[in-house]
Amino acid sequence: MTGRFPGRVDDAVVVGGGAAGLCLADRLVRAGTAVTLVEAPEGPLRPAERTWCYWEAGAGDFEDAVVASWERLRVREPGGGAIESDPAPLRYRMVRSGPFERLVHSRLAACPVARVVRATAHEVRDAPYGAEVRCTTADGGSLTLHGRYVFDSRPVRGTPPHRTLLLQHFRGWFVRTALPRFDPGVADLMDFRVPQPRHGLAFGYVLPLAPDLALVEYTEFSRATLTTAAYEAALRQYTGDVLRLGRFAVESAEQGVIPMTDARFPRRTGRTVFRIGAAGGATRPATGYTFAAVQRQSRAIATALDSGSPAVPPPHGRRALAMDAVLLRALDTGRVDGPRFFTDLFRRIPMERLLRFLDGGSTPWEEFGIGLRTPVGPMLRTAAELPFLTRRATGRSEESPR
Repeated sequence: MTGRFPGRVDDAVVVGGGAAGLCLADRLVRAGTAVTLVEAPEGPLRPAERTWCYWEAGAGDFEDAVVASWERLRVREPGGGAIESDPAPLRYRMVRSGPFERLVHSRLAACPVARVVRATAHEVRDAPYGAEVRCTTADGGSLTLHGRYVFDSRPVRGTPPHRTLLLQHFRGWFVRTALPRFDPGVADLMDFRVPQPRHGLAFGYVLPLAPDLALVEYTEFSRATLTTAAYEAALRQYTGDVLRLGRFAVESAEQGVIPMTDARFPRRTGRTVFRIGAAGGATRPATGYTFAAVQRQSRAIATALDSGSPAVPPPHGRRALAMDAVLLRALDTGRVDGPRFFTDLFRRIPMERLLRFLDGGSTPWEEFGIGLRTPVGPMLRTAAELPFLTRRATGRSEESPR
């Protein structure tokens, strides 16, 4: 082949219409890049409505898609004590995938060099002119898209070799109560007034949208997921015995699993093919948060393309990943008590500083100070152990004595 292609060759083809794909497509078209966004057609491959949360200072790029935000955040101890703070200038925000998708689609529709294609991508490979994406359309036809670069956000199969793998798994209810039960000004990030599993930790999560409306979730960090019936039982216990909501109706539900691991996710799978989002390691290993990282990654990719030097930078710095690996290992071995670890951090460290740390925006000196407020002995023992553990491709964490 000569390297020339007679049809349309976009600057970039973005595969997947989740948070990462939409963020990148939005950022690229604002930079004047010709983009095709490939999304699954209506049907079983399109995910259900999802909720993404993040903290940010000031109005961000997607403020029009924010359905709720909170100035005050709270963590509740197992015994009932509360740690509440205003992390100004940061504000906690909720984005729902439906409004977010409509916002980005409207921006793409207004750009003459952008388009949205509804098809199922099943192969991405290098080509002489860049890369191509082979798809199947909703009516069963074949479609091949061509771009100088392809950014693939589709979930990867399995987890790359790792030393530790925990799962953050949850089920949430959007509940409407018969009487006002919520304070819309305060979000509960972690409520440890729930029974703790034998391995890992569990907490409630409450995001009030109105005095009588909230997203209430039950979340676990552990090695295995639960059945839907078990999540439902945990939610009934939490809403009834802990929150004492009284009569309420469940308007909708959502459920998910987020791998929390020290695996190294490759960001490049071909000469001009890159992985983005969770598939490229954007999920913060110690927290499960992804949305803020994909925004940073999208800005960096757009800047790189504009400079003529395409690259997908690491979503998180080396120091952050090293600290996360230690924390995940300490939690997985049981060397640290999860509820006590997190409540002590929120009690001892100003919330704004801690949130910046969790988002990778803290200084080395701040990180040193935060480290001194953790269980130093168990954390040092874990840090010393990690270099001698083998990264494995199995679903289990590398075993070690406590």
